[in-house]
Amino acid sequence: MEILPDYKKQAAAEALKLISERQVIGLGAGSSVSHLADMIAEDKKLASSVICTSSSFTTINRLKKNALNVQPPDYFKSLDIYFDGCDQFDSELNALKSGGGIHTTEKILASMAKEFVLIGDSAKMVDKLDAKYPLVVEILPPALMSVMGKLTKQFPGAILNLRNSSQKDGAIISDYGNYLLDVKFDTLPELKDLNTVKMIPGVVDHSLFYKLATSAIIAGPNGINIIKPGHKN
Repeated sequence: MEILPDYKKQAAAEALKLISERQVIGLGAGSSVSHLADMIAEDKKLASSVICTSSSFTTINRLKKNALNVQPPDYFKSLDIYFDGCDQFDSELNALKSGGGIHTTEKILASMAKEFVLIGDSAKMVDKLDAKYPLVVEILPPALMSVMGKLTKQFPGAILNLRNSSQKDGAIISDYGNYLLDVKFDTLPELKDLNTVKMIPGVVDHSLFYKLATSAIIAGPNGINIIKPGHKN
């Protein structure tokens, strides 16, 4: 039986080359990031000197299990590098991260980092972001109905769904006690217009990472590629 290559693991191995001793490293969530966390731990010299932080409860537990030095995000003023996966990113490295609902903390860490590197398999890269994934908006509870009304007015035809839990009766609550609203489009609006959603009073942040990433490392059938903003296929 043919064993298929693990492209996410290959991308993580390439990302490991960017990490130096005594750096402060931020990690997001997902399988590519999990591979990278394990690889850092396997390099004993590197593991003993770097300090790690994460936006993800799952990743923090993995880092601690690997006996790495882990500190909370609020311990730092800046990071050397932040690595994260995404659902989809375009040639300008704009990205949608709609799955985990932790995009607010992910953006905080990304903005703190000297370098923000997306990692994953080549299927994540598209010429232009599309409407396959929703925009996830984190909203302060008192502003929920107001924000929904403004979104409906700004984006007629968009479908708004409050994210609900399959494990309990009620809405999913973010790490900060806020609601998560999925906004689904037939056609994705212009990104600069979509990015303005964060200016609506009551919105904490949303899952579009607009002009934040400095590079991307992807692996696929054509090998490993390091992508910079403005890359053309």
